[in-house]
Amino acid sequence: MTKNRIGIDVGGTNVKIALVNDKGEILYSNSVPTRAEMGYEYTVNNIKQAIKDLIEATNIHEIEGIGFDFPGQIDYKNGIVRLAPNIPGWVNIPIARIIENEFKIPTRIDNDVHCAALGELNFGAGKDCENFICMTIGTGIGSGIVINGKLVRGAANAAGELGHIKLQMHEGTLCGCGDTGCLEAFASGPSIVKMAKEYLLGGKSTKYQEMANGGEITPYIVAQAAQEGDPVAQRVFTKMGEYIGFGLSSVVNLLNPERIIIGGGVADAGDILLDPIKETIKKRAMKVAGSSVEIVPAKLGNTAGVIGASLLIES
Repeated sequence: MTKNRIGIDVGGTNVKIALVNDKGEILYSNSVPTRAEMGYEYTVNNIKQAIKDLIEATNIHEIEGIGFDFPGQIDYKNGIVRLAPNIPGWVNIPIARIIENEFKIPTRIDNDVHCAALGELNFGAGKDCENFICMTIGTGIGSGIVINGKLVRGAANAAGELGHIKLQMHEGTLCGCGDTGCLEAFASGPSIVKMAKEYLLGGKSTKYQEMANGGEITPYIVAQAAQEGDPVAQRVFTKMGEYIGFGLSSVVNLLNPERIIIGGGVADAGDILLDPIKETIKKRAMKVAGSSVEIVPAKLGNTAGVIGASLLIES
């Protein structure tokens, strides 16, 4: 008999909800606005209504569990959102208990990158893999670590903060975490934009400046320009890939993973980012570990969050 679960991906702008079966297939999906400025109760009520709408639309009442993913600090064991920096007002919210009390369905929560790693482990690029790193590169850098087929959560559910590996000991670039010299400060969506603008200050003529047409330069525009052959944009992505590869070389030496799965908005750039990551790991990681790791793109894309969240009930 097919088991069905609900996966809910909570972001700063929208909440995605899906009914997922035990083959990782999405049977129903929808989204509702987060509207964090209205307070967490407003968002919770939107989520409750979305669950009711899902049950009514699918007419499936036998639901094994509900799983949430959130960006931020999550108390996995107690089902509490400790802090979601991009969703104001979500501080020490016992969302698992709130939802369980309402629907009488077992509910679990975890952070977004742990859930993405679970999704890739079961149904994506990590399906045939026992040891891998799942890294998402967007506004920040997040990671999930799978060792011997199990997600590594750590003592405080905070394992996998590879974006905060230190690349510089003193006077490094300031990171959003408050420290300096973090990988995330060197290589992420904002870093791409910063480097692209620095090249413009140097008087370089670039395709991405033309494409922005007086508007904001975005990582997507820089990636598009690189794919269309703009040498300055290509240089930006080469540097980003080198930084990420340099940071990952330490991880490869430490954990000897079979695979590193790269996802997130910035990773949509494809080989212009993945190739310099691969080359840098080959040069900088120790030979045995470096030659046994494969760098691959994530497979689940925007569905990784809801699919992974739906698996929390048994992970």
